[in-house]
Amino acid sequence: MSVSSDRRVVITGMGVVCPLGLALDDLWSGLESGRSAVGPLEAFASGGLPVRHVAEARGFTGAIEDFGTLESERKKAIRKGLKVMCRESQMAVAAAQRALHDAGEVTTHHPPERFGCVFGSDYMLTLPDDFTASVARCRGAGGGFEFDRWATDGLPLLNPLWLLKYLPNMPASHIAIYNDLRGPSNSLTLREASGHLAVGEAVVTIQRGAADVMVAGATGTRVHPMKTVHVLQSEQVALEDGSDPDPTRRSRPFDARRTGMVLGEGAAVLILEELSHARRRGARIYAEIVGHAARSAVDLAAAGRRRQALAHSMRRALAMAGVEPAAVGHVHAFGASTTVGDREEAAAIGDVFGGHAPLVPVVAAKSHFGNLGGGSGIVECAASVLALAHGRLFPLLNHDEPDPACPVRAARAGDPAGEVFVSSAVTPQGQAGALVVRAFRDS
Repeated sequence: MSVSSDRRVVITGMGVVCPLGLALDDLWSGLESGRSAVGPLEAFASGGLPVRHVAEARGFTGAIEDFGTLESERKKAIRKGLKVMCRESQMAVAAAQRALHDAGEVTTHHPPERFGCVFGSDYMLTLPDDFTASVARCRGAGGGFEFDRWATDGLPLLNPLWLLKYLPNMPASHIAIYNDLRGPSNSLTLREASGHLAVGEAVVTIQRGAADVMVAGATGTRVHPMKTVHVLQSEQVALEDGSDPDPTRRSRPFDARRTGMVLGEGAAVLILEELSHARRRGARIYAEIVGHAARSAVDLAAAGRRRQALAHSMRRALAMAGVEPAAVGHVHAFGASTTVGDREEAAAIGDVFGGHAPLVPVVAAKSHFGNLGGGSGIVECAASVLALAHGRLFPLLNHDEPDPACPVRAARAGDPAGEVFVSSAVTPQGQAGALVVRAFRDS
């Protein structure tokens, strides 16, 4: 079935698990008050690492109470399933359950065959603790690992369900099973761009008539013993080098003194619904998704060209929405706080918005909680939806010294949010996604 422009797609529910809290009010109050969620790294021992301050989702312990309001049977099922969920999957399920409750328990209003789920994530890595006992059993008298003992001595100590914890399709699987969602389902793993692409696919799924309601979200972390080491090896991270003794000021997108990203964790979910269906059940409508796009750009050496990818995706999303750049009320930038990345993103904003670029306010929630990996984009999108609802923006935190190489108009507290915003995300590999979201018009 072809995509129909007559099937408008609106947001009727949102849920977050992020360093600023587990409720939408926590997210908004933290952003508006200019609060940073960066604090000491407590999730694992940081000895020997040049990073000791991160943005953990400290309010999320994995206890069943963190999953929001649940009826008894669903609560029982989720509690039983916790042992086969890594933290990223747990955060995803919690954000989804909170979003479904926020949408008015939409699952009770519709046949499950017309309700689907598209979920994005980072690559998922096992925790060293999952292998500790098995590896220790295979150590020889000299302390070295004896490979020929693994099958007989080490492997039997490994949890047989270990792999299920770390498959990137498990967030969508858990959410669909717990909520009896039998419609189209998919899982995307494009790092930070995953959430924007998940929303785009969910929108198309509804527009082509394959579903009426979709769960769309993403989850991710950079606060993980293996991922933290990986990102330190491959990307620019704000280090404990004494250049900025206040950790709450280290995530400073587009600021001249930025030294790299702060690491964080989180998840978010949007409940997307076909407009007439939402109207029939009397749903509260936050906003409407009017444009989306995904683009990729690399050079001859296969290195990501972030400026081109971001510009192409934003242009296409705006064209789909039928929105001129001058009509955009604010841009929610990726804003990783890296030297080169921010410069490329600022250039992309200039490419797309031209003469309007110095006028459009730019926000970046990463200034409050760093890079949440795959979960960043939708947490940030939810933040801008809340800004539309309140009619005002939160400040671009820690933007104290404008960088001439990043000529963006940093948002100030209380700036009008406008009627339309653009949200974008990009990976180091040059994969980008963009969304155009408009305040709901009942016409």
